[in-house]
Amino acid sequence: MIGQSAMALSLGGITFLLAVIWGGPMIQVLRRLGVGKKIRIEGPERHVTKLGTPTMGGWLIVISVLTVTVVLNLVSLLTELTVLGPSILLPTLVMLAFAVLGAIDDWLGVKGVRRGEGMRARTKFFWQVVLAAGAAFVLKYGLQAPELFLPNYPEGISLGLWYLPIAAFVIVASTNAVNLTDGLDGLAGLIAATAFAAYGAIAMLQGQEFLVRFCFTVVGAIFAFLWYNVHPAEMFMGDTGSLSLGATLGVVALMTGQWILLPVIAIIPVSVVVSVILQIAYFKITRGRRLFKMAPLQHHFELLGWSETQVVQRFWLVALLSAMIGVALALLRGS
Repeated sequence: MIGQSAMALSLGGITFLLAVIWGGPMIQVLRRLGVGKKIRIEGPERHVTKLGTPTMGGWLIVISVLTVTVVLNLVSLLTELTVLGPSILLPTLVMLAFAVLGAIDDWLGVKGVRRGEGMRARTKFFWQVVLAAGAAFVLKYGLQAPELFLPNYPEGISLGLWYLPIAAFVIVASTNAVNLTDGLDGLAGLIAATAFAAYGAIAMLQGQEFLVRFCFTVVGAIFAFLWYNVHPAEMFMGDTGSLSLGATLGVVALMTGQWILLPVIAIIPVSVVVSVILQIAYFKITRGRRLFKMAPLQHHFELLGWSETQVVQRFWLVALLSAMIGVALALLRGS
């Protein structure tokens, strides 16, 4: 386990260094392409200063993870060293596929006919479901991932064919939850990095060494992105980053069989989604009244008077504590 930890942390550090180096030039490329952030008119006034900040910065994370993963798999194939294995192919491909979907949405939002809005919601949701269903099929019949582990229960639980729709739902829900969490400098990145680190720890407890290394490679890439995304942000991840990170997190959770703990480990994204659902339901029931000052939840606290930095730091503290609880629950195995 010590060797696994050392390798995983080393990969995270290497990925961080590589990504930080080319993060600056990437910002310049995004600026030349003119992919600047559009601001919601009804949002907090302080967000007006973000107008024009380069988006699609999620490619910094995705390309860094892909590069390190591909290189290390080539090393494994060409030498006797076993650094990463074929099991990492699925989360890697899911990350790339959802990044492409998010990039199309980002590009349409700044350059397309529907500027400021991006891809139509139903179109984006359709492709999310298609990609998630494909990933669920591979998880069950390709990787034969454990279907469900429960805290304080000694054996895995088989879900049969129900696993396919459940797994697809987990991936779609995760990608949209992280997407809704984005919007404040550093928030989505910190929350996602914490969740990946937690699932990396769970994978380590299960002896899934390749998955451990992948998780911390992602953490290193996210930290590099945060180098440029902390307040005041020099670039945003956009849907390119949030959709890909959310979907990949869902796949990682499913690969461990501990996806039931995802609402605990990712309590902030879950709370953000719930706030949006409650806001819409309350608005319709009361015919125009609002439960929160604004949804998603992070903007409600901004309008209450919290600074952007306060919201991010306090939400991250909650995320850290919930991740610790999630890992502790994963340690509970009945006899």
